[in-house]
Amino acid sequence: MDADALRDDVRDAVVEQIGDPGQGILILDETGFLKKGVKSAGVARQYSGTAGRIENCQVGVFLAYGSDRGRALIDRELYVPKDWFADRERCRAAGIGDDVEFAIKPDMGLRMLERAVESGIQFGWVAADEVYGETSRIRLWLEDRDISHVVAVPKSQMAMVMEFFGQACAPQLVGELPDDAWARVSCGDGAHGPREYDWAAAPVRPWRREGRDHWLLARRSLTDPADIAYCICFCPEGTSLEELAQLAGSRWMVEGCFQTARNETGLDHYQVRGYTAWYRHTTLSMAALAFLALLRAQAERGTRTPAAINLSSPSP
Repeated sequence: MDADALRDDVRDAVVEQIGDPGQGILILDETGFLKKGVKSAGVARQYSGTAGRIENCQVGVFLAYGSDRGRALIDRELYVPKDWFADRERCRAAGIGDDVEFAIKPDMGLRMLERAVESGIQFGWVAADEVYGETSRIRLWLEDRDISHVVAVPKSQMAMVMEFFGQACAPQLVGELPDDAWARVSCGDGAHGPREYDWAAAPVRPWRREGRDHWLLARRSLTDPADIAYCICFCPEGTSLEELAQLAGSRWMVEGCFQTARNETGLDHYQVRGYTAWYRHTTLSMAALAFLALLRAQAERGTRTPAAINLSSPSP
């Protein structure tokens, strides 16, 4: 099975059926796969968001596509920690070829964004976890291509202020906003109803492309006002606070993809150890997840015939 060819088929089928050129969103995130032993490709004691702590696990970086018509995973990369590459014999035993080089997670994410853009798929926005959002080269790459984005950043994020071209950290900029700058907005429905927070935005980056805005977006918990999360936004001029909040909240669509893929399409149900085998299993799980997403989208539209994903790609 040519896993990359199938990946491309999955991506194209997903975008054909649930794509939205204006509001479709690409979402970068990662998930962990708990493992025992030391032989599975890329396994190490590392942080797993799934477990919420450091565990012996593999970590996959994923790109999802979401719109109001559905959501699905469309690309994947297996993160291999740097320590692995100090022992090429261990790499070869796990099927990691000599041509595979160490890459940090943001670079893997950028690689997937490049593939998506080069494929010509239609989308309007990019969202990402702070692991990827805090990486300036990803934001600059998106800006260079005039791609709108709302990406999470840590509290330590520095931003260029509008006066005197100085810099300030995110909490300082948001702390200077007046009380009436905050608005209560739902960023989407969760398991227990609307996910409501207080939101505010501070302008940043005094030099900007005509027709474009830069914002530092803040999301404040209703129960703990000290709990504030931040995003950097690059968007069309005049984009409302409500729309930015909705886009920031749409990042959780990828978590829904992970949950469904684990529960319904066996994303984490594998015993394979090899590098190539991981890609094959993960891609088949993504294909099954996409098929379910397309069935649902077509059922909601009243279409009888489910979309087809070409599984006939020749073996390498």
